[in-house]
Amino acid sequence: MAASHEPADAILVTGASTGIGHATALLLAERGYTVFAGVRKEGDREALEAEHPNIRPIILDVTVPADVSRAIDSVRETGAVLRGLVNNAGIAVAGPLEFLPIEDLRTQFEVNVVGPIAMAQAALPLLRETQGRIVVIGSIAGRMSAPFVGPYSASKAAIASLTDAMRMELAPSGIRVSLLEFAAVKTPIWAKGRRGKDELVAKMPPQAMTYYGKIVNAVVAQTKHEERVGMEPRVIAETVYHALTDAHPRERYVIGRQAKMQRIVAALPAGTRDRLIRKVMKLD
Repeated sequence: MAASHEPADAILVTGASTGIGHATALLLAERGYTVFAGVRKEGDREALEAEHPNIRPIILDVTVPADVSRAIDSVRETGAVLRGLVNNAGIAVAGPLEFLPIEDLRTQFEVNVVGPIAMAQAALPLLRETQGRIVVIGSIAGRMSAPFVGPYSASKAAIASLTDAMRMELAPSGIRVSLLEFAAVKTPIWAKGRRGKDELVAKMPPQAMTYYGKIVNAVVAQTKHEERVGMEPRVIAETVYHALTDAHPRERYVIGRQAKMQRIVAALPAGTRDRLIRKVMKLD
């Protein structure tokens, strides 16, 4: 797909209220695309609508089939030509697997794994007409895990595997699929995770903090550090734009020095990797 496009060319972005999704929606709108920007709250819809005339916010929870169908209907009804889908919506569930509520684990996978596939299935009839693109927002965490972030890492590993399969399945149709992997980005997901700590502790039995209290505190401290040193969301948005418009998009984009270092760590023997992670988190 060439970088030039008509004003009616459209991109659908999920999870566009904040962070990477918001930055991506704004960048694409600035570069002439009509952006169907998925948000979950009416207040976010109104705020985003006021930011740029090319942005068309839509209420979209990727775990709700009716929302997914309505999102695609919104594109069809305007007559816009769908050139790409950016699967960005995601959450981070954390906690010790020994005590993690199973419903929380299910929610993690419903949003981060099932949701993107549901969106792709719904969008593909339109994308086949244009030989469009699908961009999946993954994470370097999909290559290795750490204490308490197993659910998030597992979801990113799962969507990476599914993205690989989808990329190969759709290649004969001329539809290109790219996965983005990166480490820390300055987004609200970190603060949301810390707020969820108190809710999680309330759900767990008292002995959970006896067993895992030190790790909980280490993880919270690490998220504060990651939030401070993380990349700006605009950096990721620029890479999304490249994946959507370049004549030869990459299958995977590993973005940033930290992610490239973690890719090397992920390839180390498990015992060595475990020791490095514990040292970084000051658990020894």
